[in-house]
Amino acid sequence: MITEVTASAAPSADPNHVLSLANTPVLWICALGVFLVIVIQSVIYMGAARKAAPSVGMSRQELNLSFRTGAIAAIGPSLAVVLVAVALLALFGTPATLVRIGLIGSVQFETAAASIAAGTAGAELGGPSYDQQAFAIMFFAMSLGGAMWMLSTLILTPLMKKGEHRMAKVNPALMTVVPAAALLGAFLSLGFGEVPKSSVHVITLAASAVVMGACLLLAKVPGMGWLREWGLGIAILLGLLAAFLASSAGLGPSA
Repeated sequence: MITEVTASAAPSADPNHVLSLANTPVLWICALGVFLVIVIQSVIYMGAARKAAPSVGMSRQELNLSFRTGAIAAIGPSLAVVLVAVALLALFGTPATLVRIGLIGSVQFETAAASIAAGTAGAELGGPSYDQQAFAIMFFAMSLGGAMWMLSTLILTPLMKKGEHRMAKVNPALMTVVPAAALLGAFLSLGFGEVPKSSVHVITLAASAVVMGACLLLAKVPGMGWLREWGLGIAILLGLLAAFLASSAGLGPSA
């Protein structure tokens, strides 16, 4: 009897068990609340733009044209985010994906934060050890990171602006090199951590890197700048295709 109770109380590693927590009504309410705030902000900004337009010499036709141009220009980046979000629905659940990926849009940060947070719980995203506890830790880490971004924008931007002007006088490239180096180191650590697992992991990593590099190079061609936004989604899809082909060829880990 004690064994049965202990087994029933232990968290299940079944992905469906995780999704039952990831899709709870509370998270749906929070997600819809966040999007409601964004809609209200957008309405306020559009109203402010209409009021300010006459003072800068913009006609109503020009203002409407700018709104349409912005809406059309947002389609490409939005579809790129959708491609990534679809691949993460099974891991994060719909509410978390809508808020973290669909709203914030920084899939690089979200996936890195999720992997690191799950690792602290001894779990691997999508693996047998990925349970409700790992999901809660991961979601808290992602949300806390996003909240810090917003707070830093609100509080630290004026202070950093003053410091940036001073540092730019000393070395203008410093403010660009340091953040880029930190991100590069973080993602290289995550990527190369997959290499020892199997040949499929190596092929997937190499294929994704080649595709992403090709997209970034082609984005420099006139008229191909949209690849900067679509590159990540394309790399993920072709990486998954490479993983499927490699696994079908029997290059996966032996049982």
